[in-house]
Amino acid sequence: MFHPDEATVSRPAPPEEPTGVYLIDPVRSSIGFSARHAMSAHVRGNFTVFEGLLKLDGVRPARSEAYLSVQTGSVDTGCPERDARVTGPEFLDSATFPLMSFRSAGVLGAGDDRLHLAGYLRIKDAELPVHLDLAFRAPSRAACARGRVGLEGTLTPRRVGPGPGPGGNAAPRPGGPPIGDMMRLTIDISAVRTRPGQSR
Repeated sequence: MFHPDEATVSRPAPPEEPTGVYLIDPVRSSIGFSARHAMSAHVRGNFTVFEGLLKLDGVRPARSEAYLSVQTGSVDTGCPERDARVTGPEFLDSATFPLMSFRSAGVLGAGDDRLHLAGYLRIKDAELPVHLDLAFRAPSRAACARGRVGLEGTLTPRRVGPGPGPGGNAAPRPGGPPIGDMMRLTIDISAVRTRPGQSR
């Protein structure tokens, strides 16, 4: 005779922690920004052309890495005149500095589906120390099976002394505030795990 208390309930195993090299899918990802303009109003928009990768270690999260490259001329604020000001010589100067890049330099903390990275943002002619806080979006089992992960977070500058060069801040114009203090990046990423030999 069948007894309910003797039944064994089979529960699906939880998804494994993401591990491997993941390429950012630009179609399903977005890089937004907020920047102070003319020392008052904030300008908000998106960068539409970017690429990057994540090296995730689910067993030893402290070994995880992140890299991102953004074309500064791909600004979209919804207003062509404002786009021209943001990409112009007084701010991003995309004609002279077409790329802005981030590279991680270490993991400050990991756990509870979060990853806190320290790294450097290369913007114009300076490399600025920044923090990148990422949270993993709860993945569906189908997404895990396809090797896809989702993360969202913010990239903010760390306070350092003034001056150009590594560890210094790049000013958008003489006497102006450091450009690294004027801009925040909002990151919403969908990334796909690569096959061996596929990563760039």
